Amino acid sequence: MPLWRTKSNHSQTPSESDPKNDPVASASQAAGTAWLAGHPNHLTEEQEKGLQDFKKLCQDNGYYQADAGEGKPSHEDATLLRFLRARKFDLDGAWNQFKDTEDWRKENAIESLYENIDVDSYEAARRMYPQWTGRRDKRGIPIYVFEIKHLDNKNMAEYMSTMNSSTATAETHQSSKVPQRLLRLFALYENLLNFVMPMCTRLSRPNPEAPIVTSTNIVDVSGVGLKQFWNLKGHMQDASVLATAHYPETLDRIFIIGAPAFFPTVWGWIKRWFDPGTTSKIFILSAAEVKPTLTSFMDPASIPKQYGGDLDWKWNDMPNLDEPARELLSPLETPPAEGETKPSLLKGPVLFKGDHIEVLGKANGESRKSDIPVPSPSGSAPPAAPAQDEKTDQEKPQSNDSPAEKPAETTDGTTTENEKVSVDDIGAEKLANGGVTAPTQTVSA
Repeated sequence: MPLWRTKSNHSQTPSESDPKNDPVASASQAAGTAWLAGHPNHLTEEQEKGLQDFKKLCQDNGYYQADAGEGKPSHEDATLLRFLRARKFDLDGAWNQFKDTEDWRKENAIESLYENIDVDSYEAARRMYPQWTGRRDKRGIPIYVFEIKHLDNKNMAEYMSTMNSSTATAETHQSSKVPQRLLRLFALYENLLNFVMPMCTRLSRPNPEAPIVTSTNIVDVSGVGLKQFWNLKGHMQDASVLATAHYPETLDRIFIIGAPAFFPTVWGWIKRWFDPGTTSKIFILSAAEVKPTLTSFMDPASIPKQYGGDLDWKWNDMPNLDEPARELLSPLETPPAEGETKPSLLKGPVLFKGDHIEVLGKANGESRKSDIPVPSPSGSAPPAAPAQDEKTDQEKPQSNDSPAEKPAETTDGTTTENEKVSVDDIGAEKLANGGVTAPTQTVSA
């Protein structure tokens, strides 16, 4: 089924028989810098010219501003390059897809949706799609897991029933003709792009000059029958069509594990949802290939135990952050819930803005909108070098507002325990209006 109001099909028809992708060759490519081709600070002269021409084309048509305020462009180079890479740097193709996406975002008020979505509705959707484990692969790319077997008839029916509440739809979208399930899915993609990816970009990694713009996914299809696959076809197709149309080049790799004997039949119609470039990133692993393949991309500490790693994370858990991420997101961390051993995080829509986090969404009909300062982690990555057309900090106009005070640091660059900004320091009422207290909430991804 087509995605709501997607005006054009930007994918290509894949071949009838795709060869099995080689995970060993893919791991070898990921170990170097070849995978960064076409990313910021990894452009050929021709690609750099293509980027500048693309900016001019978008600007001439009113879809891009070199200075949209505070010396920042309306769209980062990393965003524009995603559309160019998706169309192999064909300007006309990239422009058509970019324009369609910008029109779609405006028509569906995507930013307003993410800001006003009900927290419980958002959390219900998070449990039905790929979930961030809180970890990253060896290149710093966030790792998501999707366990299909949990999406049985009972759980799907319960999820659909959550859309009947009067608060299920953001008040800004009460008159929207877009199905509620798609509005929620839009919000999940916004979280990936505007919270998880920029947060991972901030952390230390091998190539800090290029921002993180993709995710790696483990898709577990073990224990799923052919009938369940068929019943979930529309649910899964919504996400794949949305990504192809409006969030291009946000997928690094998909590792499919636990494939049953009939999976080639399922794969025959699943692969038609993707363009050839995307299908080349999908790897169907045998039981013997799972651990060696995953460990070639990820450290064992970042692989869930059920897949041969050491990470204590299971389906529907909130992100289990490593220490650098915990330090960065410490303002959102709350003590373990009763009966739990792991700390939790604020749930619902949030934005990562580098020096602060914006808490969004509504709880009990009340806005939670607030800003929380972010401490400087000891293992953070240095800022990426500015693109040629971007102004450096020295060239940007200075704000009249004084910069927020940063937490004091020890000599090794870490923030002392009593100087960290916490949920309790800020006050629960600032984070969760409408009677939802911070200690009972967790960060959604």
